Amino acid sequence: MPEKKAHAVTWDDSLRYFLEQAGSSHPTPGGGSVAALVAALGASMTSMVGSLSQGEKFAHIHSRIAEVMESIRSLTAECEHLLQADIASFNQYMNALKLPKGTEEEKDVRRKAIQEAALLAMDVPLRLIEVCRDGMISTSRIADSCNKNVISDLGIGALLFEAAAQSALLTVEINMASLKDMELKRRYSDIMSSLIREIGELKDETLQITRGRILG
Repeated sequence: MPEKKAHAVTWDDSLRYFLEQAGSSHPTPGGGSVAALVAALGASMTSMVGSLSQGEKFAHIHSRIAEVMESIRSLTAECEHLLQADIASFNQYMNALKLPKGTEEEKDVRRKAIQEAALLAMDVPLRLIEVCRDGMISTSRIADSCNKNVISDLGIGALLFEAAAQSALLTVEINMASLKDMELKRRYSDIMSSLIREIGELKDETLQITRGRILG
C-alpha cells in the first residue's frame, strides 16, 4: 500500500489542519514554520490594538497608528512567505542529502548542494528574526498611547514576537552547527546576537509600559 503523504501546508489551511500536521510524524511544518505562525499572531495582536485606537480620542496619534498598521500588514505577508520558505528549505536540504556519492565528482556536487541548502535553512529563520525585530519596533511605538482597554493584548503581541524570534534562533543554530566556514559562523552569530538583544530590550520596554498602564 503506498505511503500517505500530507499535502503541502499553506496559509489558507485551517488552523486545525496546521496543528495536526505540525504534531504528526511528517517533518514539515516544523519549528521554523511554527515560529512564522507565532510571529503572525504577534502581528495580529498589534494590528488589533491599532484598529481599536482610532477615532477622535486618538486623533493626536493617527499618523503613528497608520504607519504601524501599514508596517504590520507588510510583516504579516512576510510571515506567510517565510512559513512556506521554511518548508521549501527543509525539502531542499533533504533532497541534497539524497544525491549520489559514488564518485569523487558526485561527492563534490553533493557537498556543495548540502552547503547551499544549509545556508538557505539559516537565512529563512534569520529573516524571521528580523521580521520579529521590526514587529517589536512597531509594537513598542504605540505602547504608551494606544487604547488602554486593550493594552494587555499589545503586551501579548510583544511576547509572541520574542517567542517567535527565540524559536527561529534555535533553527539557525542547529543548521549553523554543520557549517565548516568559521568566519561565516562568526558573522551569523554576531548578527543573531545583535537582533536578539534588540528584541529583548524592546520587549522589556514594552512590557514595562504595558504593566504600568494596567496598574495605573
